Amino acid sequence: MILKVFFSLYAHAIWMSQWGSKYLGDQGYSFIEILRYYYGSSMYVNEADEIAGIPASWPRENLQVGSRGEKVRQMQAQLARISQAYPAIPTISADGIFGPRTEEAVRKFQSVFGLPVTGVVDYPTWYKISEIYVGVTRIAELYP
Repeated sequence: MILKVFFSLYAHAIWMSQWGSKYLGDQGYSFIEILRYYYGSSMYVNEADEIAGIPASWPRENLQVGSRGEKVRQMQAQLARISQAYPAIPTISADGIFGPRTEEAVRKFQSVFGLPVTGVVDYPTWYKISEIYVGVTRIAELYP
């Protein structure tokens, strides 16, 4: 699909411009109509009601024993999925409460992936969890 779009764009003489697309938008064109205006009728967009598995950004504070909330739950869910591919990491429940089991899983994760073993999810640990999660779930792969 990527090559098909590339060749379609290459063969098309009109290139999308910021002000040209703004003008079309002001005329009531939808985003897909604007893309098709510039790049041909073969352009399409896949849509979904809900997107799952997208790594969340760091909560801007360290997560540790006693932390609670949605960011803890997201991190726990990612660690639980990672533990399926790395059995040395204990499986935990995504309950949103950072307790001793979560700390144990974080410590093991940090040990396995060469991070300082603190049991605290700081910035480097958060993004390493996200990186490994993306790898084990293959959400970064492109399918033809």
